[in-house]
Amino acid sequence: MSDQKLGSTQLAQVAIVVHDIEEAARRYSEIFGLPVPNIITTEPGGQANMTFRGQPSDAQAKLAFFDMGQVQIELIQPLGGASVWQEALDTRGEHLQHLAFWVEGMPRSAEFLKSQGAPMVQRGDMMEGKGQYAYFDAQKALGVTLELLESKMESRAQY
Repeated sequence: MSDQKLGSTQLAQVAIVVHDIEEAARRYSEIFGLPVPNIITTEPGGQANMTFRGQPSDAQAKLAFFDMGQVQIELIQPLGGASVWQEALDTRGEHLQHLAFWVEGMPRSAEFLKSQGAPMVQRGDMMEGKGQYAYFDAQKALGVTLELLESKMESRAQY
């Protein structure tokens, strides 16, 4: 592993959970002076091998991405079902929910975060099963959830 214990310093996204993504996208668009991005709906979690707190989840969300140069601002509206997004919105309302980083060899990064008291709380496949994402509860250490993104999955990150 590199000197970067997380495995990366490549910040990919700053994500905010919202109640109404259409309204939030309009507000962000006005402030940033950017067009309102396309809003997509994720596939059901079961189709992405999604698990939340170790259990299968069929949760979905609406997503909108603002490209801000090297980093995206991601808006997330949960659509129900057990997920890190719904849990965050239910407990804290609209807020900065996670910081996302691109990594290679996610299982190593996942083990490092676990050793730092930031356990995995959700994971799923992406990019038609070629990649994966995982969320880690780093609230105690950093005050925010961390997401790791891997474009070429070596093996699935484990809880």
